Amino acid sequence: MEIKLVGEIAGNYSTVVLMFGFAIVAMAPALILSRMISPRKKSNPVKFLPMECGQVPSGEGRTHFMMQYYPYILMFVVFDVMAIFMYAWGSTLLELPKSATLPMLAFFAIMFGAMAFALYQSGRRRIW
Repeated sequence: MEIKLVGEIAGNYSTVVLMFGFAIVAMAPALILSRMISPRKKSNPVKFLPMECGQVPSGEGRTHFMMQYYPYILMFVVFDVMAIFMYAWGSTLLELPKSATLPMLAFFAIMFGAMAFALYQSGRRRIW
């Protein structure tokens, strides 16, 4: 086991600390400036009402959405998550030990199970 010095360990995180510092430096002036120029008093209460394109909202705020597109949404989420993990796994596949393949196969099984559930739901509801 190799003993690392504190400076070597801190050097690994220097880019993270640098990005965090940049975020603070970029964010602080915007927050301070918006606080300085924002109005102090509420002059007109109509300004603070919720509006839809400048008009007072009418009707219910919550509406019923058709469940027709539920399987599409579910499959998009499944493929999106799979693509993220497959890219990370595929880009380091040659450097990974062979034992790293089994957890990825289990992950694929879970994701394809979710895909099968979406197809089952769409067939049950006669969507497709």
